[in-house]
Amino acid sequence: MVTESLRANDKVTKIVKKHADMVYKLALARTKNKADADDVFQEVFLRLIKSLDKLENDEHIKAWLIRATVNCSKSIFTSAWARNTVPLDESLSFSTPEQSDVYFATLELPPKYRTVIHLFYYEDMTVAQISSALEIKESTVKSQLCRAREMLKEKLKGGYDYV
Repeated sequence: MVTESLRANDKVTKIVKKHADMVYKLALARTKNKADADDVFQEVFLRLIKSLDKLENDEHIKAWLIRATVNCSKSIFTSAWARNTVPLDESLSFSTPEQSDVYFATLELPPKYRTVIHLFYYEDMTVAQISSALEIKESTVKSQLCRAREMLKEKLKGGYDYV
């Protein structure tokens, strides 16, 4: 029994080390602030511990973590606390003004568009992988990416060609 518990702890540790950055960045992209992203991060990995025996392989784990992150961040938006508070501005540093502009323009997008943009550009996921992780059709992912790019282009007023 003790060795099973140690193996489970090792497995969780490996998963956290491998996917922590992705989960946190996605949570931050969806919630727009560090405190809520921290809460989502913690909740996702607590849920992982409870569901560890149901997860089959690394690809399944990654998709499960993305889905859990999206669901946990949705629950933050619908909580009574979120509806009755005003977020504080957080200072974020970027190496170039362009990165700052693109980041803040992305934060202004609706959550579903922020999510697909983040997964596609920051996590280097394919449309098929995003579709699987978010449990939506590939055509929907493509449409959301297209709409998100158009919104970003409009927000940035065509100043940057790499969006």
